[in-house]
Amino acid sequence: MKNIKALTLDDVRRIAAAAEAEALRQGWAVTIAVCDAGGHALWLQRMDGAPLLSASVAPEKARTCVMSGKPSNIFEDMVNNVRFAALSMPVMPLEGGEPIIVDDIVIGAIGVSGVKAGEDAQVARAGLAALEQS
Repeated sequence: MKNIKALTLDDVRRIAAAAEAEALRQGWAVTIAVCDAGGHALWLQRMDGAPLLSASVAPEKARTCVMSGKPSNIFEDMVNNVRFAALSMPVMPLEGGEPIIVDDIVIGAIGVSGVKAGEDAQVARAGLAALEQS
């Protein structure tokens, strides 16, 4: 039997705080979502001024990462390279989602939405880095 790590609420708060700090540093209003290994929401934070749609997109970016074990930009790249089959997959094919991997196992993910795709990813990676530093 395997022992698998799991995110704690403290972990999630640390991830979200670092992501929010990066967004604030850049002057970006985003939604930050963190999910567990099953793709279930652990955190959803829509910053003041973040687009309404971002509250739906961010959790789906995170879920996409859990289901695939890959950053969500993989699917955006597929679509941009005319591999339209990605559009029929149950994923959000937009950059801004990053899996949380510990001991080669996906234990959750962070999804960010609200600004340009690369900027969403920058905020998500800042959140991920906070967990890696602990």
